Amino acid sequence: MEHFTIATVAEKSPDFRRVLWTGEHTQLVIMTIPPGGEIGEEVHDGIDQILTFVSGTGEARVAGEKKEVVAGDLVVVPSGTKHNFVNTGPNPLVLYTVYGPPEHADGAVHKTKEEADAAEEAGEDEPPTS
Repeated sequence: MEHFTIATVAEKSPDFRRVLWTGEHTQLVIMTIPPGGEIGEEVHDGIDQILTFVSGTGEARVAGEKKEVVAGDLVVVPSGTKHNFVNTGPNPLVLYTVYGPPEHADGAVHKTKEEADAAEEAGEDEPPTS
């Protein structure tokens, strides 16, 4: 059994992205976006994403719409949808997200967005294959 007190685990992680668990069909990832930072505009083809916000304030930008997000909010990003999440507050924007199927390398830890982008560009952040 995998068990996480997810809000506590997410709050304690200073990393931009940390993969907590990877299954055959889904993946659990925690993220911390620094003030003024963002995930970066992206589209996941063939992958649905559900993001739940633990602390901080931000702006969800999904399919051309914008909406403020705060602790307790959940945003669904269907496969093929352009999206970005931006920290608009003075504190880190902390969240956990579930990808289905997995999007990142199992066990990946990226301390910064720059490190995450570099890993993706180098092909070092590929999800496991069956």
